[in-house]
Amino acid sequence: MNISANGKSIAMATKELILKWDTAREAWRDAKAEEFERKYLAELIASVDKAAAVFDQLDKLVMKVRSDCE
Repeated sequence: MNISANGKSIAMATKELILKWDTAREAWRDAKAEEFERKYLAELIASVDKAAAVFDQLDKLVMKVRSDCE
């Protein structure tokens, strides 16, 4: 189990979402688009950034526990 790899997968999926959002944003330029970005995407991006660090820490902790149990 590589928790860090799962975190990286989530980060990559989020980056792909942002790229697709940028493309959609070129055509969708109203107040609802701004609200969607502010309300959902900004929060998602911030949460994924925080989670990436937690995934790395969890991966290190699991590796230490395995090492200690061997």
